[in-house]
Amino acid sequence: MKNILITGASRGIGKSIAYYFARKGFNVVGTARSEFKFMDADFKGTFTPLKLDVTDRDSIKDAFSLLKEKELLPDILVNNAGITADQLFLRMKDDDWDNVLNINLTGTFNITKMFIKQMVKNRSGKIINISSVSGLMGNAGQVNYSSSKAALSGFTKSLAKEVGSRNITVNSIAPGFIDTDMTEYLDEKAKLDLESQIPLKRMGNASDISELVYFLASDEASYITGQTISVDGGLFMH
Repeated sequence: MKNILITGASRGIGKSIAYYFARKGFNVVGTARSEFKFMDADFKGTFTPLKLDVTDRDSIKDAFSLLKEKELLPDILVNNAGITADQLFLRMKDDDWDNVLNINLTGTFNITKMFIKQMVKNRSGKIINISSVSGLMGNAGQVNYSSSKAALSGFTKSLAKEVGSRNITVNSIAPGFIDTDMTEYLDEKAKLDLESQIPLKRMGNASDISELVYFLASDEASYITGQTISVDGGLFMH
């Protein structure tokens, strides 16, 4: 039974990925900044919720030791933890920039740096970074968020080139507008305006992302690495 570690697993896309893999029989370790639980009788695998701040390197070291002891070091790593602090650039506070970059980008560095070592030793592993269409096309009011997510594409490509010879693949997924609690703040008119810009005329579901994560984590995707794959209903086309 393989192990998967998913950051930001208490809600939204991360929660969907955690449930998906647990139902497929994986040992799932999910992290969040606060205490959380998962309850589901349909799990074929195991689920271990873990309170973890991706910006706290000492906390990550402790998590590594704990998971090593429990034989739960990840074969698959999903860097999903992320926040937004939207504001027009001229009004953006320094903390809005620092916090978003620290969690979305540096947090990915921190987690990957710690857990990739075992993958290199095993000469096997899958790393999947959850980016955003905002990092590909930009979005007004999201200079901080778009910058952090655009940087993940460079992170993904460079790391993929470094560890490919160790049989480790590194890919990124760029979701478009997905129907989660991060889009709940939109009123009906805003949602309709948004959907009118999407060729498929609807927002995506969290399961659309989970299914792609599952594919990229599988042996069937063993020759795919260094890619950023959009799941956005055609909103942004390269």
